Amino acid sequence: MSDEMAALVADVYELAGLLRRSGEAIAAHEGQTQARWQFLSVISDEPLTVPQAARRLGVTRQAVQRVANELVDDQLVELGSNPDHRTSPLCRLTGDGRRILARINKIAEVENSRVAQTVGVDVLRAADRGVRSVTSALRGQR
Repeated sequence: MSDEMAALVADVYELAGLLRRSGEAIAAHEGQTQARWQFLSVISDEPLTVPQAARRLGVTRQAVQRVANELVDDQLVELGSNPDHRTSPLCRLTGDGRRILARINKIAEVENSRVAQTVGVDVLRAADRGVRSVTSALRGQR
């Protein structure tokens, strides 16, 4: 069984790398990076502070702060007052930020459809179930 788990881990790492490269290519169509796309996405439903966004993305606050600063400089994100914390502003999309995000998401939708048609929806569903099962088992180890 450990050989199967090791093979799965290797395959998941390979897939993660391919997904990162694909995400970079998709975001590049609009002059963005995957990190910038992820940040725009995470604040698209509701304004968040940088620490909140970092927790949702599972990355460091410092990494998210750098991306947030770039997006503010590019006027894709604006900072607003936070009634819960004076020194931690809320990040929200500007109109340009929403338009860029929508265009990136449209490109991703086309690519996701292409992959789904290539491998088949049943394969994607089975893979998702398997990944969720392994994820659940790993969380149970804590």
